[in-house]
Amino acid sequence: MNTPAFRTLLAAACVAALATAPVLADGPRATAAPGAHLVSRGQTGQTAEISVYSPSMDRTIALRVLRPADTATPAPTLYLLNGAGGGEDSANWAGQTNAAEFFAGKHVNVVMPMEGAFSYYTDWQQPDPGLAKNLKNNGVNKWTTFLTQELPPVIDAAFGTTGVNSLAGISMAGSSVLDLAIQAPQLYRSVASYSGCAMTSDPVGREFVSLVVRLGGGKVENMWGQAGDAAWREHDPYVQAHRLPDIPIYIAAGSGLPGVHDTLANPRVHVEGKNPASILQNQMLVGGGIEAATMYCTAQMAQRTRELGRTNITYNMRATGTHSWGYWEDDLHASWPMMATALGL
Repeated sequence: MNTPAFRTLLAAACVAALATAPVLADGPRATAAPGAHLVSRGQTGQTAEISVYSPSMDRTIALRVLRPADTATPAPTLYLLNGAGGGEDSANWAGQTNAAEFFAGKHVNVVMPMEGAFSYYTDWQQPDPGLAKNLKNNGVNKWTTFLTQELPPVIDAAFGTTGVNSLAGISMAGSSVLDLAIQAPQLYRSVASYSGCAMTSDPVGREFVSLVVRLGGGKVENMWGQAGDAAWREHDPYVQAHRLPDIPIYIAAGSGLPGVHDTLANPRVHVEGKNPASILQNQMLVGGGIEAATMYCTAQMAQRTRELGRTNITYNMRATGTHSWGYWEDDLHASWPMMATALGL
């Protein structure tokens, strides 16, 4: 698969697609860095809009929290990450899925960062001027520190959680959630990865990562350094598969062939002022190409973890399905029973 033709297809696919006071149970808690704190909080119905100051990034991060109906009883927390747009555009869990309705009757806090575009939710080695300009922030990205050390204690204190956490993410974040679990192996009770590529340091995976970062105007060298630097392998879930915690993990990808959500009946292809047929065509051709690449990564990861004797990972490798929201909504629903059990629900 590491051929010039495959890399060209992958490049075109990526560019086109992305253009468009807590009660403690027995779950481990992260220790907040000094200064991490809740800055603002508002709520409409069961949805809270909050902002949290990150000392490591020296800026305030916006988040959306779906609250359980019963807020008097402590609930666990699911951290649900967006893809390459980081929730900063319309391509996010809130805008593209029924997440709010799905979780409305479930006793869980669902925390969705609404920032982090093109960052791979990792700690960058250097500030990035390009991302700073395009995303209108200071270009400092310390997302692993924020998500695993600074944010959880703030969420626990603000919402009276049980201190038990799970983690899920799509596309770009489908890679990130596996790395986050490796970097903070005691923090999460379960992890779900939807349409991510777990191979980030081989030539194909590195090109995929680089393309995503460049789409945001960033330089990937500011993230993990030059191509041969150790950080690339340190943050490669395939290479570091032996370090994945022994917790329930769900990893899903489609083949890229058209499936149930690749028809004009899909409401997501009906966007005001745009041709549904053109959106659908892009979803099938471009989204199909990207998903085929993630399937390749997922198949390689499945082989690797089988060789390691890992029995804690459930793979859902679908015969059809493109890189699109209908399938990620399905994956969220399919993986929820696993996550709910791990969360103690």
